[in-house]
Amino acid sequence: MTPDAPTPPDHPGTGSGADRALSRKALLRAAVAAGAAVPLLATGGVALARDAARSSAGRTLTPTPYCDDGDDPTPDQMEGPYFKPNSPRRTSLVTPGTVGTPLTVAGYVFGRNCAPLPGVLLDFWQADNAGAYDMAGYAFRGHQFTDATGAFTLRTIVPGLYPGRTRHLHVKAQAPGRPVLTTQLYFPGEPRNATDALFDPALLMNVRAGGGGREATFDFVLDVDGGPGPDPTDPPSGTWAPGRSYTAGDRVTYGGRAYRCLQGHTATTGWEPPNVPALWRPES
Repeated sequence: MTPDAPTPPDHPGTGSGADRALSRKALLRAAVAAGAAVPLLATGGVALARDAARSSAGRTLTPTPYCDDGDDPTPDQMEGPYFKPNSPRRTSLVTPGTVGTPLTVAGYVFGRNCAPLPGVLLDFWQADNAGAYDMAGYAFRGHQFTDATGAFTLRTIVPGLYPGRTRHLHVKAQAPGRPVLTTQLYFPGEPRNATDALFDPALLMNVRAGGGGREATFDFVLDVDGGPGPDPTDPPSGTWAPGRSYTAGDRVTYGGRAYRCLQGHTATTGWEPPNVPALWRPES
């Protein structure tokens, strides 16, 4: 291990949140309904955010957040002073010289009816191992999109502490053409959870030791109707959506702007109109 290698994981904390042990649920009901493949963590473990959790006393704990038909969406939280737009698109915030305890965060994004949401923008930012935010560049900042099953995975490190706050990750989540959810994710067993005025137990991740660091899972529930994108036979207009077939001349909206299709294709995450001028031309 070199001096710049990630440090070994800390011992799990103590307290009621620390004994949220993870188990391997067979399959997510929503994923089964969608015929989705279940993503794996780097260790080969199933990355299910809605894992069944049990306390040390054997009491079943409610997964956070628990997605059920008609359930409340994931709570929002303040953005804070350290957000920066235009983060790079990437699923790993770790570089060869990164110092800190490795952390993998995985899960799904669902709509209110528990249907998985593909193409959801997730923009993450956090403090480094010393509790500092990079305001000059984009260290520990990055965005990604959920895949066709609504799944996401982020590789990073456990963020450091700084005065006044408990340990946390920031995230913005936005389904295509819908409002942005700004929130924060928290770690169980942190002493400062009891003194941080912003801490919300509904935003606790399930966390366990593994993979040479820590593995966390969390599901987001957005205040939108989940389900498949528009049927390809629908009229060639409306909000851009991954999985839909477009032909030359079709018109869509994305990010509040109108675009015209230049050549036929099937949309996929990463080919949003602003990113592929060869496929889409903005209309005035």
